[in-house]
Amino acid sequence: MSNTAKSLASQRINSLLDENSFVEIGGAVKARNTDFNMSAAAAESDGVITGYGVIDGGLVYVYSQDASVLGGTVGEMHAKKITALYDMAMKMGAPIIGLVDCAGLRLQEATDALNAFGEIYRRQVAASGVIPQITAVFGTCGGGMAVAAELSDFVFMEGTKAKLFVNSPNALGGNNAEKNNTASAAFQSEAGNVDFTGTEDEILTQIRTLVGLLPANNEEIAVEECEDDLNRVCADLANAAGDTSILLSQIADDNVFFETKADFAKEMVTGFLRLNGQTVGAVANRSEIYDAESGKSEETGTLLTPNGCEKAAAFVSFCDAFDLPVLTLTNATGFKACECSEKRIARAAAKLTFAFADATVPKVNVIIGKAYGNAFNVMNSKAAGADYTYAWSQAQIGMMDAKLAAGIMYAGEDGSVINEKAAEYAALQSSAAAAASRGYVDTIIEPEDTRKYVIGAFEMLYSKREDRPDKKHGTV
Repeated sequence: MSNTAKSLASQRINSLLDENSFVEIGGAVKARNTDFNMSAAAAESDGVITGYGVIDGGLVYVYSQDASVLGGTVGEMHAKKITALYDMAMKMGAPIIGLVDCAGLRLQEATDALNAFGEIYRRQVAASGVIPQITAVFGTCGGGMAVAAELSDFVFMEGTKAKLFVNSPNALGGNNAEKNNTASAAFQSEAGNVDFTGTEDEILTQIRTLVGLLPANNEEIAVEECEDDLNRVCADLANAAGDTSILLSQIADDNVFFETKADFAKEMVTGFLRLNGQTVGAVANRSEIYDAESGKSEETGTLLTPNGCEKAAAFVSFCDAFDLPVLTLTNATGFKACECSEKRIARAAAKLTFAFADATVPKVNVIIGKAYGNAFNVMNSKAAGADYTYAWSQAQIGMMDAKLAAGIMYAGEDGSVINEKAAEYAALQSSAAAAASRGYVDTIIEPEDTRKYVIGAFEMLYSKREDRPDKKHGTV
């Protein structure tokens, strides 16, 4: 077992892993550089503790930077320890977790330190889509280390002391940390760079939960025994259609839903749940946010935004890489219309469309509200590649709101005619039944039965195989 002294870095490792499971690797490694009085500096483990252990019995590899040794800076041997850990994790097909507290590049080692960062990046890129990579920031994570954090799949950040930045707040023209702390957890999570913020204990607990949900590698299936009722009726589920994070928790095994990037693009929900024991990735439109104590606290609307599309696209790509089925809950009436959105929305919507259509994992869509215009296609429509599509009985699917369509088609007519034609248009063109009659919806269901139907669809799709054209990768 590790003989490392009880530094903060080692305490974090021990708190993360199952008790007494950590085994240190490379504890005797020290810096080779002797320039600028480096030989006089105490450099135990060269500022990073590396090794392996288990979380709920599953193998993981961990490195934890020690800010008490050379500021936790990254130099040649520091990086060699991390890259060696990546090499081992790749061989064994196990997740790697980085606990970051780093003053950045080690100035005394100059080009050796620069090269060291490049070696870490190369390993991270090779590991992407093969093993899960998780980074937790507890202290400073600046410059090159910030790039390393964002090359991982999930980023956690301590809420008060941690700093994540490429350029420090004071280096931004006209800004300072007091004016706008761009390195703070709040700023970075709202920007979409961080998945979860909280106290150190909360972060370590959440990492353990996430590791338990994910497969160890891209060839493993994330499944465990389910004790929840597969046919459980979810009463009043329709009341949660606005806040789909609540809806997803209600249909999940044991009502557990792990949301990612909750502070970013709140109109789009992404996260993980288990259905019949199998981990499923969820993407859902959200029109309102309910606070547990005060009730509804924020309206987010039913329009697709650039940030929401990009958030969902990246999440779907992760699920596809790790063979995790994808569930979508659709309630979208179009695209956000403003100058700022118009600069990016076409490209962002294309990314989301590409992610859904390109993914070969089982894909199930449930239309829980409105699916209007091309937002219907972008949100995992059957035409764009969904394997199975459900619609709640009251769902509306079509070009636009029926009254608006009638007003366009019968411009100049009085109100009674418009209302009559709107009702006719809704029945013939915008209802779930109309979409089902054309084959765009497979089954119409009642909201309270969503859990059992979705589980049934994923069971049917469990052995899905899909051939695609031979190519290196797409370009969107």
